[in-house]
Amino acid sequence: MTKLRNPELKNAVVTGGSGGIGAAISQQLLEEGYRVFSLARTKAEFSHENLINVQIDLSDPEAAKASAQKIAADYDVTVLVNNAGIIRPDLIEDVKLEDLNYLTNLHLGAMILLTQSFLPAMKAAKFGRIVNMSSRAALGLATRTNYAGTKAAIMSMTRTWALELGQHGITVNAIAPGPVVTDMFTEVIPEHSEKAAALAASIPVKRLGQAEDIARAARFFIEEKNSFITGQTLFVCGGTSLGSIAL
Repeated sequence: MTKLRNPELKNAVVTGGSGGIGAAISQQLLEEGYRVFSLARTKAEFSHENLINVQIDLSDPEAAKASAQKIAADYDVTVLVNNAGIIRPDLIEDVKLEDLNYLTNLHLGAMILLTQSFLPAMKAAKFGRIVNMSSRAALGLATRTNYAGTKAAIMSMTRTWALELGQHGITVNAIAPGPVVTDMFTEVIPEHSEKAAALAASIPVKRLGQAEDIARAARFFIEEKNSFITGQTLFVCGGTSLGSIAL
């Protein structure tokens, strides 16, 4: 099949690219001349001539696989940012296995299926950049049994893929954000609440993170010249990974 591609544009897929951290990463890539596919449940909050919205629930393995294969059939994707995620907090007494299954499909299953779909183009180009979104919560955080467990698994999978794919010119790295003001964050802690202020005061840099902080880290890993960095997890957390915090 003939690829539908403008040779002047590089192709990137960002899951959860419609808002928050994903939107910041997508906008940054668009500014740098990428065609960006945002795979998310909702349409992006912004528009751009090179932005393609794919509305999808990535917790559905069949839908995730079909969507990725359709993109791969028409475009050579060499940048993949596995960013989509949600929290579903609960103390251990209330943790539900259905939530664990959902987060496993969303955080891990979709990541595997999308990576498998885009690897042939990356290997053919002898170049690829995969960035996986973990979390500072992987180190342990109250009410995050399911979330922390799947986010910790992302770190392990990142290291494994880096070992397998380095010989093909493909780097695989992870980012572990700390408290970042996004819709997902404000669902748990209102942005201008006393709790948010107290949390910011407890962070070594004395502020909450912004989506752009994470986008800059992602751009570092995506940069073509940074080919000697792989299998790493970068904590972009204001120092919260250095000690415990309470959310």
